[in-house]
Amino acid sequence: MRVKSLHLENIRSHSETTIPFVNGFNCLVGGLGRGKSSVLYAIDFVLFGDPLSRSYEYLLREGADVGKVTAIFVHGGKTYTLQRALRRHGKGVSQDMEQLKFCENDKLIAGEKNEAVAEQLKALTGLDKNLFREVVWVRQEHLKELLDVTPRQRQTKLDQLFGLSDYEVAWSVLAQFQRDYKVEKGVYERDVDVVGVDKLQGQYNEAAEEFSMIENQLRDLGEKLTQAESALRGATSRLEGLEELRKQTEELRGMEIQLQTNIANIEDTSARLVDENETKKVLIHDLEERLKMMETQQKSNRNKLREVGLNSNQTIEELRRYLFTVEDQMKSMAGEQEATKREMETSQNRISSLITENKCPLCLQDLTGDYKKGLLERLQEENLEREKRLSELQKNLDELESLHSTVNIVVSNLQPLIPRIEETKERIAEEQQFLAKRSAEFENAQQQEKRLRSQLTATSAEIAKFDVTELESARKLRDAAFEHYSAAKSSLEMMERRKRDIALRIDDLKERLDNAQQKIERMEKIGKLLEVIDSIRGAYRSIQPKLRSEFVTYLERTVQQVLDGLVGDAGPVLIVKIDETYTPFVSSEEGYEREVSNLSGGERTLLAFAYRIGLGQLIMQSRTGHGLYMLLLDEPTESLGREDGSVDRLAEAVSRLKAIEQIIAVTHSEAFAEKAERVIRVEKEVGASRVFVEK
Repeated sequence: MRVKSLHLENIRSHSETTIPFVNGFNCLVGGLGRGKSSVLYAIDFVLFGDPLSRSYEYLLREGADVGKVTAIFVHGGKTYTLQRALRRHGKGVSQDMEQLKFCENDKLIAGEKNEAVAEQLKALTGLDKNLFREVVWVRQEHLKELLDVTPRQRQTKLDQLFGLSDYEVAWSVLAQFQRDYKVEKGVYERDVDVVGVDKLQGQYNEAAEEFSMIENQLRDLGEKLTQAESALRGATSRLEGLEELRKQTEELRGMEIQLQTNIANIEDTSARLVDENETKKVLIHDLEERLKMMETQQKSNRNKLREVGLNSNQTIEELRRYLFTVEDQMKSMAGEQEATKREMETSQNRISSLITENKCPLCLQDLTGDYKKGLLERLQEENLEREKRLSELQKNLDELESLHSTVNIVVSNLQPLIPRIEETKERIAEEQQFLAKRSAEFENAQQQEKRLRSQLTATSAEIAKFDVTELESARKLRDAAFEHYSAAKSSLEMMERRKRDIALRIDDLKERLDNAQQKIERMEKIGKLLEVIDSIRGAYRSIQPKLRSEFVTYLERTVQQVLDGLVGDAGPVLIVKIDETYTPFVSSEEGYEREVSNLSGGERTLLAFAYRIGLGQLIMQSRTGHGLYMLLLDEPTESLGREDGSVDRLAEAVSRLKAIEQIIAVTHSEAFAEKAERVIRVEKEVGASRVFVEK
């Protein structure tokens, strides 16, 4: 794993900073309080998200509400981007999970949950928070931490990091299992059923034999019950049939009474219908006679019309219109008659005037004798014509009056007669219809009476078939069969209850036997498990020292190699020995052995660095399967001086650690930074850190 770049926004003294890193030795150099260590804090935060203390206050820039760290790193040939952010709320600071993103080549692979990101990061790199903070990141003033603790504390901590403490834990856990199994085995050995399993088996066998005997008895009782049940069903069926027959006979008696009643009612109805039909026939005969008389009168009046030359089939309305026409003619003739009489009177007056005077009655001129004579003759001839006309008019008028009188009398006679004829016809039709209906009803009544009498005869015959004594005999037979069935059923139920009780006892005994057998098998298994546990615990006790010895041998060799590189040819030869508590001892070429506490400050620093490098390689190899590929150093030159060359030797040794893919160191020593492949200077301007890449 190699950090390619780191971007900080409002992290400690950094307002906005981007830092590029390269493979190999990277060194951030600057004075105190410039913001160098903040970069290492930021790397720890962006990778794992957990604060170093209880709060994120140490990370978020003072006065800022939000902060963010974005790291781009390369692992396994792929580029990853990991981003985390902080947000101030009230008096506290917390991680902003909405901005938590873990991407592979710009593709999101985890986010919004710390657990998901941590799981994905560990799957990729093998790193978790504890490994990073204990092995990868050597914090300021923590370089000599493992050298300063007691041997017991050192052994305990390193056993945990190497995973050797798991064997101790397993040994202790197995001891608890061992105690639990022994207790469980003791309980089984004192169990009543386990101790008395043979007696329990005998009780089970006795109960099984009794159960088998009861089953045989149950089969016999079942057969008897089946026979009794069959007899009961036969007796019940016969009784039910007779009861049904009795019920049907009662229904037939009711039906007989009803039939008799219906026949009597039909006879009454038939008599009434006969009387009504006779009455109707007389009434229809009277109506028909009356109709004949009225039709004769109508025919007589119609003949009168025929006698006066009129159509006898005319309606009353047509005859009335004809009367109006005759009346108009009579009025016209009377008017003409009056006019003729007036003309005759005027003509007579003229004649009288001509006879007495010789003047024209019209123009009053004098008339001559011949003219006067001719005029008189003409006037007299005209009067004669008028008299003839009057006579003719009177004759016609008399004929019209006679015709009018005849027609008027006929109309007066026919006007009430015709409706009465129609009414009588309708009445006759209604009465005939009613008579036909009553005749049909009478016929139906006769047929129904015949049918009812036939049913009554059949019903009476069916009633005669029922015998009450047979019903009583069937009832007694059924009661006897029921008593026999009840006794058989009671015996069977009592035996079945006995069978259930024994079955429950057998089940209980079988369950106890099964449990006892399981306990015996479990007890035997526990005995074998206890033997296995003793063997495993012994193996754990023997393997832990062997593995620790192997780790110590490798650690001693690695530390010596790193220390030789740090001391170089210019310094004294320091030979490192490490015991089973991982405690290092240093001896000179002369063979004088010294404890770490007796070394000089520079020697202790060099030894502590070599010790951490060796531990880091070994722990990473045992925990992840690969060596230490990244190292973070915070002020590693503690207690080293430029004069004796120790700083230069440390820087030279760090630059030669090619087994570690990337080293990021923070220092205030310019001499230490000179050996770095990339030097990043950190300055501070107006309260904000700034970085400059020098090489």
